[in-house]
Amino acid sequence: MLELRDVVKQCGERLDRFRTSRSRLGEQDTKASLISPIIEALGWDPRDPDEVSHEYRRNGTDNPVDYALLLRKTPKFFIEAKGLGQNLDVPKWANQTIAYATAAGVEWVALTDGREWRIYNAHAPVPIEQKLFRAVRIDDTEPAVALLSLFSRDNMRDNRIDELWKEFFVDRQVDTQLSAMFGSADPAAELVAALSQRLPRFTDDEIRASLIRAKATFDFPGLSGRQAPPLGTVEEPAPLPSPAPSPRAAGTSRPTVTSRATRPTVTEQERRVKVSDMIAAGRLRPGSTLHGNYLGVTYRSELLPDGRVRYSGQVCSSLSAAGQAVKVAALGSDAPESKLSTDGLEFWRATDAVSGDVVSVKEIRRRTAQDATRHSGPGGA
Repeated sequence: MLELRDVVKQCGERLDRFRTSRSRLGEQDTKASLISPIIEALGWDPRDPDEVSHEYRRNGTDNPVDYALLLRKTPKFFIEAKGLGQNLDVPKWANQTIAYATAAGVEWVALTDGREWRIYNAHAPVPIEQKLFRAVRIDDTEPAVALLSLFSRDNMRDNRIDELWKEFFVDRQVDTQLSAMFGSADPAAELVAALSQRLPRFTDDEIRASLIRAKATFDFPGLSGRQAPPLGTVEEPAPLPSPAPSPRAAGTSRPTVTSRATRPTVTEQERRVKVSDMIAAGRLRPGSTLHGNYLGVTYRSELLPDGRVRYSGQVCSSLSAAGQAVKVAALGSDAPESKLSTDGLEFWRATDAVSGDVVSVKEIRRRTAQDATRHSGPGGA
């Protein structure tokens, strides 16, 4: 039997050949040429139904899963296959397989088109769209070997993946909280208080201003390579939120841990500031790129001169509408309104053309309102 690394390289070469010849592979050909060879290289015998069950059904009425890998005739890993190049971002593909795995008591699930493998923990105590553990592409040999080898027959028997998952889960919760404490436009009150005790010569306002200027990043090696972004997006390290009471697991937009009471009060003057006002004040520049993080992926849009936003070729009437368009693309139009609702001012980040730093549009609105107050003077409107 060939080593996994050799088979991964062979599959990468096949992908190059398919790409050059512009071949379109259906699901069955994809399984035969790109997926089954990987399964066999992992030490599973695809010809032994006690190890690999094809078109597995828990009972006769269930939709089949393409592969179930079994230990002692008990399914341990589900693999749902799609034709090469099929869009894995369609929410129902992962949702259906994860839901089925949960009902069957199977913890680990893969969704793959032969080129990209996405690994999910079906038992993670988080919403379905947050269960992604890692994603790799077969044509990126070493990361693919490192991830897929966790699902070899020997490693599944020894539960190696469970040990790594626990480390990963803790790391991403810590990463989320650190990023929230340091990355908010209003630094966490507990962080300011802790530094104030260590730096008594400075006021809380001075410490808070310093934290706002800081650009802190945290390197958790196990969190790299979590998710391959959809075509047309740019991936950047993103935190994964905490698990209780309804934690968000895999790569999400950065939450803040500051309570409503500790956030800056939004004044009536701020509420009156429109995007067009921020443009007129020179804080936002027409044509500039807006960035929004969602589910571990950074999405880009363009600010238009009239304050509208162009996202993915669609002109949206507002920042919130553009943010909602991102969520519809990620979750599907049938997602509940509670998940699609978006505060566009917080969702999108932009370069403040005056200060040069990248902050939320809500922070730029606050600065614009402060500018107006200073310029109008104590008696101004």
